[in-house]
Amino acid sequence: MSAFRLLTLLLSIFFIVPKPFSSAQKTKTSAFADTAHFDRDYALEATMLGFFAPDGSRNPTLKANKGDRVRIKITNGELMTHDISLEKLGLKSKVIIEKGTSTSLVFKAVENDTYFCSVPGHRAAGMVGSFEVVEGVISDKTVAGKLPTKDGQPLNLNFETGTLKDWTATGDAFTNPLFSEDPSPVHEKEMHIGYEGKYFVSSGGTTNYKLTGTLTSVPFKVIQPFAAFRVSGGALQDTRVELVLAGADSVIFHITGQGRATLQPAVVDLQAYQNKEIFIRIIDNETGISQIPYIPNDKWAHINFDEFLFYPSRPDFPNELKQKDIIILPPLDPVLNAGLSGIEAAKAMTLPKGFKITLAAAEPDIIRPISFTIDSRGRLWVVEGHTYPVPAPEGQGRDRILIFEDTDGDGTLDKRKVFTEGLNLVSGIEVGMGGVWLGAAPYLLFIPIDAKNDKPAGPPQKLLDGWGVDDTHEVLNNLRWGPDGWLYGTHGVFTRSNVGKPGASDAERTKINAGVWRFHPTSHEFEVFAEGSSNPWGIDFNDYGHPFITVCVIPHMYHIIQGARYQRQAGKHFNPYTYDDIKTIADHVHWVGERGPHAGNFRSGSAGGGHAHAGAMIYLGGDSWPQEYRNEIFMNNINGAKLNIDHLERKGSGYQATHRNDFLSMNDSWSQWLNFKYDPSGSVFAIDWYDKNQCHSPNPDVHNKTMGRIFKITHENDKWVKVDLSKASDMELVNYQLNKNEWYVRQARTILQERGPNKKVHKALKEMLAQNPDPTRKLRALWTLHVTKGLTEKDLTDLLANDNEYVRSWAIQLLTESKNVSPETLKRFAALAQNDNSSLVRLYLTSAMLRLDPAQRWDVVEALSQKVEDKDDHNLPLMVWYAAEPLAAIDMKRALQIAEKAKLPNILPYTIQRVAAIGTDESKKVLKDLNEKLGKSGSHENHESQMLISKVLEK
Repeated sequence: MSAFRLLTLLLSIFFIVPKPFSSAQKTKTSAFADTAHFDRDYALEATMLGFFAPDGSRNPTLKANKGDRVRIKITNGELMTHDISLEKLGLKSKVIIEKGTSTSLVFKAVENDTYFCSVPGHRAAGMVGSFEVVEGVISDKTVAGKLPTKDGQPLNLNFETGTLKDWTATGDAFTNPLFSEDPSPVHEKEMHIGYEGKYFVSSGGTTNYKLTGTLTSVPFKVIQPFAAFRVSGGALQDTRVELVLAGADSVIFHITGQGRATLQPAVVDLQAYQNKEIFIRIIDNETGISQIPYIPNDKWAHINFDEFLFYPSRPDFPNELKQKDIIILPPLDPVLNAGLSGIEAAKAMTLPKGFKITLAAAEPDIIRPISFTIDSRGRLWVVEGHTYPVPAPEGQGRDRILIFEDTDGDGTLDKRKVFTEGLNLVSGIEVGMGGVWLGAAPYLLFIPIDAKNDKPAGPPQKLLDGWGVDDTHEVLNNLRWGPDGWLYGTHGVFTRSNVGKPGASDAERTKINAGVWRFHPTSHEFEVFAEGSSNPWGIDFNDYGHPFITVCVIPHMYHIIQGARYQRQAGKHFNPYTYDDIKTIADHVHWVGERGPHAGNFRSGSAGGGHAHAGAMIYLGGDSWPQEYRNEIFMNNINGAKLNIDHLERKGSGYQATHRNDFLSMNDSWSQWLNFKYDPSGSVFAIDWYDKNQCHSPNPDVHNKTMGRIFKITHENDKWVKVDLSKASDMELVNYQLNKNEWYVRQARTILQERGPNKKVHKALKEMLAQNPDPTRKLRALWTLHVTKGLTEKDLTDLLANDNEYVRSWAIQLLTESKNVSPETLKRFAALAQNDNSSLVRLYLTSAMLRLDPAQRWDVVEALSQKVEDKDDHNLPLMVWYAAEPLAAIDMKRALQIAEKAKLPNILPYTIQRVAAIGTDESKKVLKDLNEKLGKSGSHENHESQMLISKVLEK
């Protein structure tokens, strides 16, 4: 089994299985099920690579005459959920899971259609093909071919002599390559080869795939304009067939197999090479040997070949193998090391000039570090995740929290304390506001700290419950203080949570299954800040307080906007009227190839290493590191064992992320950094789970239980400092808001928040806000005033006129913290929506509307929807729709009037759909009236809206 197939098998557990089809669908599907005769009966094998016909063709075009009774039967080729659906007919088969199980669709051929797998993500991965209704006889016949000759004799290019006559072999892959059985003795029994004549050639099949070598034919003259040969085997760069121009030794055609055994014809246009000599070269330079300890070898590291023939015209084969249809896997990345000691692992890493990495701690002092934070003394609070991946019964958890300290600045964490033990499934930690905050599904916990003794001052308090444990590597994680004083965290897509205070009713709870959430440490309010993504395991804030997350499987980078809805790996948004969601800000992915992200695992070193990411750090650690790293976001690439960097640059209302050279290569396949943070000296600490298994598994036995590392990255300019901000005076903490190292800024702000309101503090911060020319320093003052309750509504409304767009934007967010504003503030918002020239301000206004009662949104939404300058913005068209959507339920006519005038894309069609979803006689009348009005204009755009109205009214 290939690495790709193993990984998709592991991940298939977490795909959401579609609901069984309805009784109406059953009736449609089985309309001809009892009929013994089918005019067209197709059998396909279903895999994540596509639907395959018996002749090897991938997603073949299925044909029938109009009125034919058709059956399409699929058999599962792997242990994964699959079905088959028809798009226009709206038919869907039952879902099959086990390998070898079958299901089918039976229907009458009426019109051209598309067949596909409806399991989320499978169609996008390539499980889609065409069904065509054609006239006349459907035939698979093609013209006859002719063997090339030399000296008047046919060449042995079909191996029918039973020898390698006319061929030269090198290496060991073609020592005994001829086979005359199907299935062959070197392939698995269920594999159909489908060769012509008596023999075909293979470089080893799935049995001897480790062999390598080359088989080269004698040169021969091109005597006809086209040729074809049969090929199968691995879709790998180093298993291929080449046609080579003799003398020049230049390759004029090449093709691989497509990861299947059945031989398929490849057609070559040789018109440009008539009367020239060419030769065939069959190459197998791929051993298939995996260097990843838990990934099996790739048995498709071989090539099969048969029957090269010339043709007078282009032959038409129904199962022709075309290069554009083959998704080729690049070679496996070299793995330099695995299973190193902590000291050896640090030595094996490569970093930029001027940097070094040291081992700060290792097993047995630290085992399975799953999360950590740094306190106001520069100490590391590290969670050992002994319970993962299976939560223990209540009260029997084995996780613990350790406190590490470097007492002399040599890079080694020489002092270690156990803060507490007996915790269960801890996945996130933060310290501040008098205690330790823990994500420990099904709970969000708070443990008060006895600061004098570094011990709990009381038992854990269950602040929230209802956090799911469906998938224990997608639980609440990565707790981090936001600039607004809330505790932020992330949550994965395949775990379903219904969060509330202990004892809360279902109506008092909030659902989340993907996204970013926040919790206020004193009011104990819980909110979903933004929803969507996949399995985020990293969040951080830039200099302007904007959060970013790193995710897995789907494109990796998102700028998180309050109230936004982002691309999901699977499942639907809670709001059924979302219609579309915001996509990645990255202009790149960190994996290569076209088979999808999982297929790129361990083959994507050139692009960053792969699709799986953990940790997020926007470096703001002072000026000892080169300026080029400030405000750049770092993330660990788990499969690639690299520290990736993305450059974040403002674009429109948000950002674009571009790929920078990887910062660090671990050069160790067991390395698994889960997070990293800068400290008071500007240096960076990183925790390493260190485990040969890089994939989550609910089986605890596949994970190592004895290893763990903490590393420290330093630049030659870093100067170690010993600090304790808890002892700083209030005014010293205020002054730390001007520090170049954000560590001081955040720690000082949290301590001031805990100490509470202070008039002297407020006075100094207001002076900073008013007088400091740097907008990032203004923001720091503003945030600290907010968390210490030093701002009135008037203070914030006055800031709506500030010269700086970041200050105006944050004033808007802070004004709507309570989800309510005064009529005067609402008027100011409407004026900003009409007149402010900043798309960032307009984005914050849109977020603000999502926090207010829909009845208060009309004027602002109307103004924002008419901003033609935002029509191509990455965020605003959808954000404005999210704010506008509930208005249809309040006043359909008014909502449609606004949508008609809107300059942003899709506002009108989305509003039409939203009004139609109301489903009342009144809503239908409103849409019919709009249809008549649009019909009088005669514009093409209005014609499309009319077609949409007709479509939604038919439902």
